[in-house]
Order: sequence, then structure tokens, then C-alpha cells
Amino acid sequence: MISALIHLVIYIIVIGLIAWLLLWAIEAVALPEPFNKVARVIIIVVSVLIVVLLLLQILGISGGELPKLTSG
Repeated sequence: MISALIHLVIYIIVIGLIAWLLLWAIEAVALPEPFNKVARVIIIVVSVLIVVLLLLQILGISGGELPKLTSG
């Protein structure tokens, strides 16, 4: 169980870094206003959904297509 929690923390950190990098890239490219907001919302929603699925998986509620955190 401890190893699953460590893996979960690592996954959350990686997802956060990737989301931050994508959000930063959107600002650096300077997309026009409607596309900027849509892209930011999509990145945040996808990141949150991945984290929620990982949390559900560690609780044993969802199988999903994400990497297995537990051996069960």
C-alpha cells in the first residue's frame, strides 16, 4: 500500500508538471483569446480527470486504462 501511495504521488507530480508546461506553452505562443481559454480549460479538465481516475483506482473502484498502482 505504501508503494502504491508513493507511485500515486509521483504520478500526480508528473501530471502537474506536464499540465504546467502545457499552460506555460499556451501563454508563450500567445494564442488568440477564445482559443487560449478553451485550450486552458481542456488541459485543466483532462489533468483533473486523470488524477481522479488514479485516486479511484487506488481505492479499487475503477479499473480504467491507466497504469496499475496496486497489484490487485
